[in-house]
Amino acid sequence: MKRIQFISTLSIATLTLFSCSSDNGRADGYGNFEATEITISAENNGKLMQFNLDEGQSLTKEALVGYIDTIPLALKRDQLAVSKEVIASKSRGVLSQIAVLNARLETADTNKKRIENLIKDNAGTQKQLDDITGEIDVIKQQIKSVKIQNTPVVSELKNIDVQIRQIEDQIAKSKIINPINGTVLVKYAEPNEVTAFGKPLYKIADLSTMQLRVFVSETQLSGIKIGQKVNVKIDSNTDMKSYPGTITWIASEAEFTPKIIQTKEERVALVYAVKINVANDGSLKIGMPAEMWLHEEVL
Repeated sequence: MKRIQFISTLSIATLTLFSCSSDNGRADGYGNFEATEITISAENNGKLMQFNLDEGQSLTKEALVGYIDTIPLALKRDQLAVSKEVIASKSRGVLSQIAVLNARLETADTNKKRIENLIKDNAGTQKQLDDITGEIDVIKQQIKSVKIQNTPVVSELKNIDVQIRQIEDQIAKSKIINPINGTVLVKYAEPNEVTAFGKPLYKIADLSTMQLRVFVSETQLSGIKIGQKVNVKIDSNTDMKSYPGTITWIASEAEFTPKIIQTKEERVALVYAVKINVANDGSLKIGMPAEMWLHEEVL
């Protein structure tokens, strides 16, 4: 549809390009209104338990418009929590062994200091010191061995934590949150339908400010600039209705006019696309034709 509008706009622009100026009663550019359209898609798989919106409805940013069934995800999260508790109990058993060995190591260190003092007073023997030193070395090796046994248990616990966070992220994304202030253009799904990741749910656009895309000739470029105020006119019941507009974008590259123009002069003519922001009072619609007037006093 956008392509058809684009070609139609180009045709109109080209037909009037070299004779249009406010001096001879013609507009300086012709085009159609556009808006930035956003398609909101599902971020999870499942049944649409709630989906409260209608075409033409105005939605606010961050509004909750529906949610996808999260029961399977919640059950999987509970299962992971149980598995985590089982593995954590194994880790606690290993840690209790380390605590016992640390207590033994502390006692052995105390005995070693006592024997060293006895040797200074000639009341102890070197064999006693060697025995307690050997015992300390054995305890340290046991502690090291138990810690190695606990490493895969800790890694498994971390892996389960990651899986739980992934599930919680999926549950959060099961909520359908509207991303912008705007108007619903198209509704693609209904409540109780089964949806899938990436499947479109609705299309929305902010229609408070519309963009008029017009095409101007190369000779007109010197008379326009970004930020320039212009008049935009649309058809009304009795006369043309005017709106103030602001030029926000000028194409950096030219485009050829459509092939339907038959004369050689018009076939080689180049046009430049220009976008104009216009505040919408509710009358402006996507695809509506409009005119740009450069040399009239902006209302």
